[in-house]
Amino acid sequence: MSGQKENNRSSIISLYESQHNEKDMVNSHHHYTHQILYTLEGEGTCILSEQQHEIARDNYIIIPPLTEHSIMAKSKMTILVLEFDTGVLSDDVQQQLIPTVFQKARVQKLSTFDSSELRQLLRKMLYEQSHGDRFWEMALKVYMTELLFTIARSYQETPQVDTNTLRVERLRHYIDTRYFDIKNAEDIANRMGMSKRYMQSIFKEYNDITPMQYLTEVRLGLVKQLLVETEKDIVSICFEVGFESLSTFYRLFKKHIGVPPNMYRKTQRG
Repeated sequence: MSGQKENNRSSIISLYESQHNEKDMVNSHHHYTHQILYTLEGEGTCILSEQQHEIARDNYIIIPPLTEHSIMAKSKMTILVLEFDTGVLSDDVQQQLIPTVFQKARVQKLSTFDSSELRQLLRKMLYEQSHGDRFWEMALKVYMTELLFTIARSYQETPQVDTNTLRVERLRHYIDTRYFDIKNAEDIANRMGMSKRYMQSIFKEYNDITPMQYLTEVRLGLVKQLLVETEKDIVSICFEVGFESLSTFYRLFKKHIGVPPNMYRKTQRG
């Protein structure tokens, strides 16, 4: 089996590509580090602690330290191997995310949204590992934390929730946490892996407003809070919450709140 390990500059967080031909076999072995394997392409089987699992595109494999595991490729297969020492991560990550993600060895399929998130984070980590500036080691730790958080959050999904409800919840969560860098509805739809029309349809069905209308509500709610609780100038607040244009910000604020931002600040502090 051909597992090509690239020249990584970090011995603490290591990410590399492992390529396998059909019927290739990785014999049973274990590691002292934590590992997450992500299947980019192909199909195969994985044996974790003597239990066999099917693996396919966008499956990830959680391998806690000292877990015996082996892999057999059913077709040409490409896997990203992420290996790391938890000691480089923050105390919160070590105490909360690591026990959640690595509570047991498993093979799991991510939702379309989470799969897109994970791929994006892995791409960023590969880039930093190869081309990063003097902050590349810090960047790896940040992306590593985001990746663990994405996986830990996915464990909270309950099978009783129907697919559209789950998608709408993920939409709301994405807007709640990424309100500052969303450009338009197409941007959200692409990240969710669905069409703009379908996304707007299911979101409006559950919330009576479109995703972009909800985004405006989230941003304006934060603006009101920042106007009252901080001394930041209005231009800085506009930029911080994600508005691209000051004129658009003033127009939307007055339309939804009834008064200009500076008047709102004076009134609320009055």
